[in-house]
Amino acid sequence: MSVQNKKFTGAKAVLGTAVFAALMTGTALAEPALIYDTGGKNDKSFNEMAWNGAEAYKEETGNSYRDFETQTHAQFEQSLRRFAQQGMNPIVVPGFNWAEPLEVVAKEFPDTHFVIIDAVVDLPNVRSVLFKEEEGSYLVGALAAMKSETGTIGYITAFDFPLLQAFGCGYVQGAKAVNPDIEVLQNLIGTDFAAFNDINTAGEVGRSQLERGADVIYAAAGAAGEGALQAAADAGKYGIGVDSNQNYLFPGNMLTSMVKRVDVAVQDAFNDEANGEWSSGVQSLGLAEGGVGAAVDEYNEELITDEMSAKLEELTAKINSGEIEVHDYRSDNSCPVS
Repeated sequence: MSVQNKKFTGAKAVLGTAVFAALMTGTALAEPALIYDTGGKNDKSFNEMAWNGAEAYKEETGNSYRDFETQTHAQFEQSLRRFAQQGMNPIVVPGFNWAEPLEVVAKEFPDTHFVIIDAVVDLPNVRSVLFKEEEGSYLVGALAAMKSETGTIGYITAFDFPLLQAFGCGYVQGAKAVNPDIEVLQNLIGTDFAAFNDINTAGEVGRSQLERGADVIYAAAGAAGEGALQAAADAGKYGIGVDSNQNYLFPGNMLTSMVKRVDVAVQDAFNDEANGEWSSGVQSLGLAEGGVGAAVDEYNEELITDEMSAKLEELTAKINSGEIEVHDYRSDNSCPVS
C-alpha cells in the first residue's frame, strides 16, 4: 500500500533567507493569516485540513499566524480587508466561494499576497491552488465497487456545482473501471452553500440511498458529510470520507477517505512568504504531486484486501503515466460514464 500510505512532502524548508535576514536586521516578519469558509475550522473536513496546515507551520517554525471563522458570506470581504489593513501576509482563503470577494480586495491591496484554494483569481498578487479531485475520487470509486456486495453504491454532495460534480464524476469513472455494471446513486443535500452544514439532511439522503441498495456511500459535502457517514455506519455499511482523513470517525465502517492536501497548500504558502519564495499564478495538484489520494491507516487497513491494494497501485501508476485519463467534469460540465 505504498502509494496510499506515502508521506506527502509538499511543505518547504522552514527557515529560508528571508527569515535569516529578518532575524539579523531585527525586522519582524509579516504574520500570515487564514480565514475559514462558513463551515468553521472544526468541520472535520475541508476547513480543518486548512487549519492543520497552519498549525504545522506554527509547530515547525515557531512563528504565529492569525485566523478567523466566518459565520456568513457577508463577512468574507470585510474579514479579508481587515486582515490586509492589519498587514497580514499572506492571507489564505480555502473555498471556491471566496473568488468574488477576493478579487475585489486583492485589487485594493496590490502589495499583499493572497491564496485561494479551489478557484482561480487571475491577479498578480494571488496564488490559486487547484486540486485534481477527479483523480482521487477515481481511486475511491474503484475501492467502492470492489467492496460492494449489492452492486449499488452512492455519492452525496452539497449542491449542484461543477467542482462538486467533478468529485462524483471521478468516483463513477473509477467504479465503472472495475465493474462496468455497478449502479451509482447520486444525490444532492440542498441548493446552495448552506448545504455544507446540513448534517441532518445529509443523514436523510444517506438513509435513502441505503434503502435503495447502496452499501458504500461517498460523502463529499464538508461538515454535512458526517451525517451520511453516520447513516452508513448505523446500517452496518461503508462510508467514504473526503478532504481530511475521516477514517477515524466510524472505525470498521469507513472504507477510506479521499484525502485532499489542503494542509500542504496552506503550509507551503506560509513558508514561501517567510522564505522569500512567494509566487503567484495557478498550481494544480493531483496524484502525481501528492495532492490527492485514498487514505489507508490503522482504522481501515483491515477492510482493504491485498487485491484492492494491488488495484489501487495499478490504477495510480496508470493515472500518473497518462495511460488512464480521468475526465474532469469542469472541462465541459459533463461526465461520460454517469
